[in-house]
Amino acid sequence: MIMLSRKARIAVLVSGGGTNLQAILDAAGRGEIPDGEVTLVISDRAGAYALERAEKAGIPSMEINKKACGGQMLFEEKLIAALEENRTDLIVLAGFLSILTPSFTTRYSRRIINVHPSLIPSFCGAGYYGLKVHEAALGRGVKVTGATVHFVNEIPDGGEIIAQKAVDILPGDTPEILQRRVMKQAEWVILPKSVETISREIVSRSER
Repeated sequence: MIMLSRKARIAVLVSGGGTNLQAILDAAGRGEIPDGEVTLVISDRAGAYALERAEKAGIPSMEINKKACGGQMLFEEKLIAALEENRTDLIVLAGFLSILTPSFTTRYSRRIINVHPSLIPSFCGAGYYGLKVHEAALGRGVKVTGATVHFVNEIPDGGEIIAQKAVDILPGDTPEILQRRVMKQAEWVILPKSVETISREIVSRSER
C-alpha cells in the first residue's frame, strides 16, 4: 500500500473580505498547493466576509475578537488555543489587522507568513495597511510598486522576505485602482506560491 505524505495544516487569519484567502483556496482547488491544506480560518472582526468564504469552502472558522477577550494577552491565549487544537503547522496572515506580540511571533518562529501590498522596505511598518499603502505610493510618485510575502517576527513587516512581485503604477491611478491591480497581479500570485513553498518545507522536515 502506498502511504500518502501528510499535508501541512494551515490556519488563515483574516479581518475583512478575505480576497487573499480566496486566492489561496482557488489555488488549492487547482492543485497548486499539494503540500498544504487550509484547515482553519480565524477572523478578529465580527461579520467578516472571509468567514462566509470559509463556510462556502467547508472549512471550520471562528471569530476571536480582541475587545471581547478583554485585551491582547487573553486574545492571543485564545488564538493559541485554537491554533493548537487545529494542530496548525503554518499560519497565514491574509489581511489580518491585529498586531501580534513578540511572545506570539517567537512561539511560531518561521511558521507565520504575511502578505503586504508594497515592495518592502518601501511603504511598510506600523500604520501602513490597506489603502494607506497605495495612497503613500501615489503620494510619493513612485513608478513601480508591488507586493511582498514575508515571515512575521516582532517587527511589523520586518521579517525575512520570501517572495516579491513588481506592479507598474499607471497614469490616472487612484488608490483603489492601484490596490486592485496589486492584488490581481501580485498578491494573488505570490501568496499561494509562498504558501506551497513553506508547506513543502514543513512537510519535508517532518518526514526526515
